[in-house]
Amino acid sequence: MLRTEEDFHDLALAYFRRLAADGGVHAEIFFDPQTHTDRGIPFRVVADGLLAGMAAAERELGVTSHLILCYLRHLDEEAAFATLKAAEPYLDRIKGVGLDSSEVGNPPSKFARVFQASRERGLKLVAHAGEEGPPDYVWQALDILGVDRLDHGNRALEDADLTRRLVDQGTTLTVCPLSNLKLCVVPSLEAHPLRRMLELGLRATVNADDPAYFGGYLLDNYVRVAAALGLDRAQLARLARNSITGSFLDVTAQAPHLARLRQIEPDRD
Repeated sequence: MLRTEEDFHDLALAYFRRLAADGGVHAEIFFDPQTHTDRGIPFRVVADGLLAGMAAAERELGVTSHLILCYLRHLDEEAAFATLKAAEPYLDRIKGVGLDSSEVGNPPSKFARVFQASRERGLKLVAHAGEEGPPDYVWQALDILGVDRLDHGNRALEDADLTRRLVDQGTTLTVCPLSNLKLCVVPSLEAHPLRRMLELGLRATVNADDPAYFGGYLLDNYVRVAAALGLDRAQLARLARNSITGSFLDVTAQAPHLARLRQIEPDRD
């Protein structure tokens, strides 16, 4: 269905309209160029369409955004290098790179060289780790890839030393409750570890992962996990605060969002 620049523009803008309706003000969105280049769609068509949709969202909705290029981990590292090469004309408009797709059997170490090359080009680094893969994948994401932020990270809680490190480093975790449920990472939302993450001092956030596919946009994730875990207003405010301070916005851009949150959050110590 996605073939032209206009298609990608329309897709992006439709997402941002839904995000704005949910109260979202900033998004850092993943895209998988290999999904499209492997079927003959040029990289520029994907990138130009998404960037145009992002610009329209800021202009029309006041929603800002960053673009994160993800390498598909079920493919080899050479394919990731080819994607990085294709992205070179756009690196000034791409905030970071990530690692997604099938986690088990595709450890972060498989992409050590391309992540180093991405870092050398000034890109932020993130990676899916510890959703379906073991705690060792989280260690690899930290020590081998050197990620700035960790996607998911649920299974890090199985390793006390790893959990302490994530707390001590203040590593942001982009947790996706409804996709965790859909993928059977948790048997129910009532069993989701998000509340425990907060209690342990982890810098957890709530996010939407492929929202149309996994059955929930951002607000759906907040509402349903809050109801399932009995999260109170202070915990929800903390999740929102973590999402702001854990974003790749600079402190100047974060400031108005934090100020708005302070007006509505409960008193903090």
